[in-house]
Amino acid sequence: MAKLGLILGDQLNRDHAVLAALDAGCDRLVMGEVMDEVCYVPHHVQKVLLIFSAMRHHAAWLREQGWSLSYHAFDASSPVRSFTDLVARELVAGDIDEVLISWPGEWRVLNEIEGWAARFKIEATLLPDSRFVSPLEDFSRWAEGRKQLRMEYFYRQMRKSTGLLMDGDEPIGGAWNFDADNRKGWPAKNPPAVPAVRGFADDPVVAELKASLGLDTDSLSNKQAELGLFGESTSFDYPVTPEQAALALDDFIAHRLPRFGDYQDALADGAGTDNAVFLFHSRLSSSLNLGLLSPLQVCRAAEQAWREGAAPLNAVEGFIRQVIGWREYVRGIYWHLMPEYGERNALGHDQPLPSWYWSGEVGMRCLQQAIQATRAHAYAHHIQRLMVTGNFALLLGIEPKAINEWYLAVYIDAYEWVELPNVLGMVMHADGGVLASKPYAASGKYIQRMGDHCKHCRYKVTETVGEQACPFNALYWDFLDRHRKSLASNPRMGMMYRNLDRMEEGKRIAIRERADWIRERVELL
Repeated sequence: MAKLGLILGDQLNRDHAVLAALDAGCDRLVMGEVMDEVCYVPHHVQKVLLIFSAMRHHAAWLREQGWSLSYHAFDASSPVRSFTDLVARELVAGDIDEVLISWPGEWRVLNEIEGWAARFKIEATLLPDSRFVSPLEDFSRWAEGRKQLRMEYFYRQMRKSTGLLMDGDEPIGGAWNFDADNRKGWPAKNPPAVPAVRGFADDPVVAELKASLGLDTDSLSNKQAELGLFGESTSFDYPVTPEQAALALDDFIAHRLPRFGDYQDALADGAGTDNAVFLFHSRLSSSLNLGLLSPLQVCRAAEQAWREGAAPLNAVEGFIRQVIGWREYVRGIYWHLMPEYGERNALGHDQPLPSWYWSGEVGMRCLQQAIQATRAHAYAHHIQRLMVTGNFALLLGIEPKAINEWYLAVYIDAYEWVELPNVLGMVMHADGGVLASKPYAASGKYIQRMGDHCKHCRYKVTETVGEQACPFNALYWDFLDRHRKSLASNPRMGMMYRNLDRMEEGKRIAIRERADWIRERVELL
């Protein structure tokens, strides 16, 4: 009897636990581009292109390594629509006594897998996911008994365990983080030159997949519309192999890491130009989350740049914190608290998602630019996600499940293990403070301070009420007023409430009326 290994489409690392547990001489592998994974949310077409292209390259590599692999290419009319269907088809021959799978990235997939033992009367073995540094068991031990789960303390543990940027038991530079040096806004005059991101032209695998999906170069195809996919495909240039991803990493280290720290929170208005979209960010998260790069690989490359004097400590530490700190932390939170975590709505928000979150046809320049970049590239950097599209969703009071689905659908690096904690906890504060100690709520002044969008906007960031006032402003103060009971006692929000309390009653009434007007007519903004 042989064993069957299922390689999930977002787990394309070559040190996969399933490969280590099987014998290429007698065991088999299966991979599949299944319909249910395409359509459970209206995914960005570039996300589908990336995952399926990378899967096909990975399948070719597996066969070169001598593995017997059954591969199911995407077919919208196929009866094989799920991972369960895929495994069932492989079990027909009756020569398999065990199915092996690496721990998945989404609760719904784990729930599906856990039903296989009863359904197929066969052992289904879950193995660790080697795309991460911290095993889930280690996170659970760290979290056990803590009143608060704060990333900063988890991150320090990760620094110690990996030895990254450490001098013995102490952090290099005498501090664990250098956030204070990483908050520069985008300069209105003489902004720094931004090097172009290393992109990759369509190889035969990508070209074949585009043809099979019926994607035009000029417009959305009928097939894309039939599948309910979002966004544009013409600018697709992401790495689809580990070799390409390594080149993208080298490009980031050499050309953008040195300024990454300074401008990681900046917002640049560029009318959709690629350099303004990507700035000095790495654009490596899609490769990390697919397993084309490993977290220690990218962190050690960044650390080496600092040791060689090629990048400053504030940039390198900030980047490493995102990878072994935040990325590992949100994954731990997800698995530690699911499935109940996904149902939380601590602030009781219930507004529907405005339709312009999909079209980008909105008058607020910061939102327009972030959403248009998302449509074109399946990408927006973390401040656009948190403090532009996310901040507006929080202040407006969008129902958490609606905005969760949007983030999961539209970004090329989004999988529920990383998307849900970031959106539910960091963006929407819907978990009541588990992930973040306060809501990341801000008025238009924050956006003005971090970049130059406001100069090009139809609304006036200096005004709070009136038809021309920036909608963020009234919504911000109204948000504080509406949630005073649950937020006023938060020590990190005392200054905000003191400022609110100093307002004259007439101004507060005008703000409430403006905020109500915005919520009622949000589609017209």
